Amino acid sequence: MRFKNILIISAMSVIGLTSCNSDNCNENPFFSDYGTYLEAPAFDKIKNEHYMPAFIEGMKQQKAEIEAICNNTEAPTFENTIWAYDKSGELLGKVGGVFFNMMECMNNAEMQQIAEEVMPLMTAHGDDIAMNPVLFEKIKYVYDHRTEMNLDDQQNRVVEKYYNDFIRRGADLNPQDQAKLREINERLSMLSLQFGNNLLKENSNYKLVIDNQADLAGLPQSSIDAAAEQAKKDGMEGKWVFTLSKPSLIPFLTYADNSLLREKMYNAYYNRGDNNNEFDNKAIIKEMLALRLQKAQLFSFDNYANYVLDVNMAKNAPTVDKFLADIFYSANELAKKERHQMQCLAKGSCNAEPVEIQRSDWWYFAEKLRKAKYDFDENQIRPYLSLDNVRNGMFMAANKLYGVTFEKRTDIPVYFEGVETYEVQDFDGSTLGLLYLDYYPRESKSSGAWCTSFREGSYDINKVWQPALIQLVMNFTPATGNTPALLDWDETETMWHEFGHSLHAFFSKGLYSRTCGNVPHDYVELPSQIMENWAGEPEVIRMYAKHYQTGEVMPDSLINKLENSALFNQGFNTTELIAASILDMKYHELTDIDAINKIDVDAFEREQMKAIGLIHEIQPRYRSTNFSHVFSGGYSAGYYAYTWAEVLDKDAFNFIKESGDLFNPELAKSFRINCLQECGNDEGMVQYKKFRGQEPSNEPYLRARGLK
Repeated sequence: MRFKNILIISAMSVIGLTSCNSDNCNENPFFSDYGTYLEAPAFDKIKNEHYMPAFIEGMKQQKAEIEAICNNTEAPTFENTIWAYDKSGELLGKVGGVFFNMMECMNNAEMQQIAEEVMPLMTAHGDDIAMNPVLFEKIKYVYDHRTEMNLDDQQNRVVEKYYNDFIRRGADLNPQDQAKLREINERLSMLSLQFGNNLLKENSNYKLVIDNQADLAGLPQSSIDAAAEQAKKDGMEGKWVFTLSKPSLIPFLTYADNSLLREKMYNAYYNRGDNNNEFDNKAIIKEMLALRLQKAQLFSFDNYANYVLDVNMAKNAPTVDKFLADIFYSANELAKKERHQMQCLAKGSCNAEPVEIQRSDWWYFAEKLRKAKYDFDENQIRPYLSLDNVRNGMFMAANKLYGVTFEKRTDIPVYFEGVETYEVQDFDGSTLGLLYLDYYPRESKSSGAWCTSFREGSYDINKVWQPALIQLVMNFTPATGNTPALLDWDETETMWHEFGHSLHAFFSKGLYSRTCGNVPHDYVELPSQIMENWAGEPEVIRMYAKHYQTGEVMPDSLINKLENSALFNQGFNTTELIAASILDMKYHELTDIDAINKIDVDAFEREQMKAIGLIHEIQPRYRSTNFSHVFSGGYSAGYYAYTWAEVLDKDAFNFIKESGDLFNPELAKSFRINCLQECGNDEGMVQYKKFRGQEPSNEPYLRARGLK
């Protein structure tokens, strides 16, 4: 996601603030070239004290750039208005590209304080540009006269996109509504920051300490060893500490025989932000929902969902609601069948009265059922999925598809020991950029996995190409003792998923920052999710899944078990995902601010899940108070996008696979050009149809999810 598209940037609100003096300029690495390869961030020099002066100077510089556009006495043209704006804010993008990414993976009290100071300035800074009447008048002039300016197709598209951006950000509102929008935007930015900080605290504060070895029964040795190392790190040697990070949590819920301890871990995870303590997120949610609705109403939308979706492929809330409802019904019915099978397993027979399965029991009995049905224990495949093997496998797949290569670099400064960097080169030997890989959990890192950029590939004001600097952040099972990091299948797919985002970023090419690689929100997961398909193909598994001790390729017997169990538990997986998507939509379809102010967040969540018939044993993938995608991650009224894009990725991969060659060079080239490289050149479905020749079928998606 482009930094400048997150916040439109201007600096009118920071006039009078101290920028850099000569000493700061000399010492602050943001104020000069880094002097590193490809101008990668100089993490060996960047300190927290450098951020605020660089933010202020960046805003000051962009203010001057905007003023130059506004003060130009010549008639507005594409070059002196649109191009000049498109390339403004270089320093601000430089510092923001580092700081906001470090907030997610190297967070601490000092960083949080800086964020609390800079976010109101940045928000006001963005609003100052969005509501600058002279700038908007010039952009509108180019927009109104675009057919007379001999613009090419891409220039026309950039003009139209920026004009619509400014409309959606308040340029055409009356002064009173603009003032209200400023207040809303500033408050929302702070609430989003607070929501994320609260969740980070909830993640790091909870630890399950076990001092009785009997309570470890059922757990794989790798989980026990990791818990012992965590205890040693926490000064409790001789005990075992389990945390809410996925590599610790999921094996515990899946394998621990002690049901009471499983319930403790489950509740600790799902109740994050809902503990009525200083990190509680319920009041934040209510305030954000009210403010978002007020914002939508300023633009004459009846609810916030329609405001968001107006620029997405789906276009409106009813379309999304029907899309989700059609999938949910089938998935929920499948989940009921899965529940019945587990109840029978727990009781020992389907002839007796079934045993009630608690929410915290689902992973545990699902794993036992998988072993019973397929003779498959995921711990059997872990030795073949060392982190190095999985990473090398996705590099090999990208090479076979697109001809790109990856060379490890040890001369690039990194922000944390263990972060790896790779130079990415295209098939013609040209450098596409650098890839940073940050693998393991730590208390300063948000949970989950994501792809972002320190700098996106782009042309500067002089039309010189700047290669992309892309960061992949994960929270994978770390190495223990002499055993390397061994991944489970979910972690394997996650790495390939995030890697797909990076290929999108490396391949995107275009003169204009507004359209280069820029796609609708419900398209953005297509490039990532399609890579998961290759990860699970037997032909590809044999390329990378090799035993970490012997080098033996994963035997066909295990590959067959993995393949045969691919549809297992898909009722649960799909239902919890769609339930969360529906919850997101229900929140953002609210139309009454007074009603929002009276909402009981927990009760609302329960009511919505009851209304759709979600079975008691399953909760939405994220409960409201820890739904960071929606309340601090940019996916508000947009969590459905994962499923929307999955229909595309399954259709696209099926098209390639049916050609008889998983690495079909012609189709790979077409997908790269139309869906990755030039994906911002036209609307999402237009670009997809250039590759596919038709709109996607949902049949491959339904088959992959076991719903057909």
